[in-house]
Amino acid sequence: MKAWRMVAGRYAAGMSKYAGEQVLVVPRALFDEIGAFEGIRTAGLAAALGRLLDPGNHFFMDREAAEQDPTHKQLIPYCVFRCGERILHYTRGKSGGESRLHAKISVGVGGHVNPVDTGGGKTGPAAYHAAVTREIEEELVLPQEHAHRIIALLNDDSNSVGQVHLGIVHLVELDSDAVTAKEDALADLGFAPLSELNGPWFERLETWSQFCIRHLAGSNK
Repeated sequence: MKAWRMVAGRYAAGMSKYAGEQVLVVPRALFDEIGAFEGIRTAGLAAALGRLLDPGNHFFMDREAAEQDPTHKQLIPYCVFRCGERILHYTRGKSGGESRLHAKISVGVGGHVNPVDTGGGKTGPAAYHAAVTREIEEELVLPQEHAHRIIALLNDDSNSVGQVHLGIVHLVELDSDAVTAKEDALADLGFAPLSELNGPWFERLETWSQFCIRHLAGSNK
């Protein structure tokens, strides 16, 4: 653990195109210990989350370094919003932080866990859930109070983006589709039937969204 923090400190000392943003990461070795996988994982979810969100197993690293370091995984809340049989979607605009995903359709809202989420002495799961709430409130205007539940882990090592991220998938159930975006990065925001996203739109989805849509479509059968 001490060695991991020393590495993080060296990264944090450098200049960053992300303006020195610090993001929560776990060592790739921990992911392998938990049980590496591709796609969606629901088995053993509680135990895996317990390891990932244990303050002794994660730390903050400079984001620019983390984006190029596949020996660590950035933990990313990935929130999917469902209203009846329709799923919220948007097109990633150029103002978004991840240029490798621009112009892709996404069904996931979320982002990185940052040091600000540890305010008030929060650590572990409390800090993580504070990040989930912050990211949703920064990106969307919702019509009602919302509760989110974790339904899966998400991993895709087939591309450079996925190799350095590990998704934690949340499902948010809404009674109203009166949702608007607060950021230009969420362009063409709207709801579409799950069957449409799993059909003619599927190839336009970013890979994480493809995994989520396939999972939701399968769980509805």
